[in-house]
Amino acid sequence: MRITDLPKESRPREKLLQRGADALTDAELLAIFLRMGIQGKSALDLAQDLLNDFGDLRSLLNADKTRFCQAKGLGDAKYVQLQASVELSKRYLMSCLQRDNILSSALETRNYLMHELSGRTHEVFACIFLDTKNRVIKFEELFYGTIDAASVYPREVIRRALSHNAAAIIFAHNHPSGIAEPSQADISITDRLKKALHLIDIRVLDHFVIGDGYCVSFAEKGLL
Repeated sequence: MRITDLPKESRPREKLLQRGADALTDAELLAIFLRMGIQGKSALDLAQDLLNDFGDLRSLLNADKTRFCQAKGLGDAKYVQLQASVELSKRYLMSCLQRDNILSSALETRNYLMHELSGRTHEVFACIFLDTKNRVIKFEELFYGTIDAASVYPREVIRRALSHNAAAIIFAHNHPSGIAEPSQADISITDRLKKALHLIDIRVLDHFVIGDGYCVSFAEKGLL
């Protein structure tokens, strides 16, 4: 069935205009991005096929260029457009964080970190460096691999914090397993970093552990 054969209120573009983007399914949003289908399939049919093929929207967005372009209806142009859209989303979320005191932007902080770190196939340890008014100076990925006391170096964190003239810091790292509960190693390295940064009067505001679709805050769990 062609999209134009659907009732007007069920067509993705019209539905978005009438009810907002958050009312659309993943397939409907993807259909708007695709714009057109292929022979025998509408953009909506193609979108659903792609989601079935990749497993979910996250896997599609995170697919490398070779895997992405192998799918029917996709190619270099669509890959470029999609990567540009993803990067625009990241920059928008960062601009939201930079606008206000980060402590009043808890949801934006979570959204940004989940956007940056979820779906990675390896662990990434990152820092958000903040000024004296808790506004974002810089987000940086510092360490990769298994996050434990042997792979996260307080000296490097301190060096980067001083280079940014940071007054406070938020840590974040992902769990590729998808389970966001902090491990004992996470708690241990956070304590080491907090003690080291205290010596140079840099406050640790939080440590977020990013899982599959959600994240856990050390501050909220009383782990700081």
